[in-house]
Amino acid sequence: FRGNTRVEEACEMYTRAANMFKIAKNWSAAGNAFCQAAKLHMQLQSKHDSATSFVDAGNAYKKADPQEAINCLNAAIDIYTDMGRFTIAAKHHITIAEIYEAELVDIEKAIAHYEQAADYYKGEESNRQVVIVRDSANKCLLKVAAYAAQLEQYQKAIEIYEQVGTNTMDNPLLKYSAKEYFFKAALCHFIVDELNAKLALEKYEEMFPAFTDSRECKLLKKLLEAHEEQNCEAYTEAVKEFDSISRLDQWLTTMLLRIKKSIQGEGDGDLK
Repeated sequence: FRGNTRVEEACEMYTRAANMFKIAKNWSAAGNAFCQAAKLHMQLQSKHDSATSFVDAGNAYKKADPQEAINCLNAAIDIYTDMGRFTIAAKHHITIAEIYEAELVDIEKAIAHYEQAADYYKGEESNRQVVIVRDSANKCLLKVAAYAAQLEQYQKAIEIYEQVGTNTMDNPLLKYSAKEYFFKAALCHFIVDELNAKLALEKYEEMFPAFTDSRECKLLKKLLEAHEEQNCEAYTEAVKEFDSISRLDQWLTTMLLRIKKSIQGEGDGDLK
């Protein structure tokens, strides 16, 4: 491989081999060949091509070796951040987070990569695509908040939901979503302390008057009343009524069950 021409030829051969391995669905071999091409591109001082090959390697390894896919994507991220391309680095952090979610089931590491992606997106808000970048950052933060609440890191979840809710309530296109984020923040408060939930609810209504007329706010008030009276039946009835119109997802079901269990005499741990 002496001389740049030979190295360039080797890059082409490795890339051709990788694509042939992809056709044959030999994902590990494809990933390895793309990795070799990436290293040779770096030898040629071609950072962009090297990063692209590492991403290709990561995408191939995703189908066979999740940890190796993460290694390749991290290599690409290092190059992109060195080049100052933080938005594309953020996208690959999200891919890594998704691998940790779905394949390796390591939620703490998934959270760390979603947070890093959000930080990179927020760092790019000075450019012209500020709305798009902020929306991408919010999506990452909301993933972090959902997992934080599941892991009983309620204060962290509350801070994120309040931050995203505040950011969206003044945006005509996004303000409809603000009620959902304040609702989730209030539920996290509720699990920790009933009084905190009441105070938070008052704060959210004052900040965002449209929240008062929402079904989410009305449900919270019914749940707070049922909880105060230790009335498990009323609590369940309020949840059933809400669920009949807006289906509860797994996250909401989990949070509502955690609150219900704090009512004296709660029985089978069901919401229906």
